[in-house]
Amino acid sequence: MTTGLAYGIFIYEQVAELDCVGPLQIFALSNQLLESGRVVTVAQETKPLRGAGGLRMIPDYSFEDAPKLDVLLLPGAAEINEHALGNDRAIDWVRDQYDKVDWMTGVCTGSLILQKAGLLKGRKATTHWMLMEALANDPGIRELPDMRYVRDGKVVTSQGISAGIDMALWLVGEIHTPDHARTVRKILQYAPAPPYEAEV
Repeated sequence: MTTGLAYGIFIYEQVAELDCVGPLQIFALSNQLLESGRVVTVAQETKPLRGAGGLRMIPDYSFEDAPKLDVLLLPGAAEINEHALGNDRAIDWVRDQYDKVDWMTGVCTGSLILQKAGLLKGRKATTHWMLMEALANDPGIRELPDMRYVRDGKVVTSQGISAGIDMALWLVGEIHTPDHARTVRKILQYAPAPPYEAEV
């Protein structure tokens, strides 16, 4: 029987809450069903921070004392340049984690953190449609704007918010089994049927 994993989610000031919490709920329920593993949040410091929508969060660990992780998830933000891409310590920490984890994932503009760390060179990737140009202008990356999530080796990138949930479900299915992922999805009643679907 497979066991749960140590999932880490990097959080920072003005991070997009659902980029974090959507996958977190998937990972946490997966571990709960397997009766092992844990999900933790990691930030540069353990002081409280606020997400883009105002949600107050207290990180579990700082860069210095974070535990060994199996999976690291990098969520996005509207102000990604100021609070993540412009933070050399954060980029160095992410780069250092690459060889330590089994999976490195980015949701929305979290893909740009991977790009800044040099971890998308020679890879296929995607991100939020509004920031796709940042990948398209990078000759080392093959951008896939029509894909909700993209796996290239142990790196998985996704488009925004709901695509991050899809990516997280795919990942627990890949790590464990598709039936396990289906059980997680069913318990969470994740069956999107959004109103007002027409494009504006």
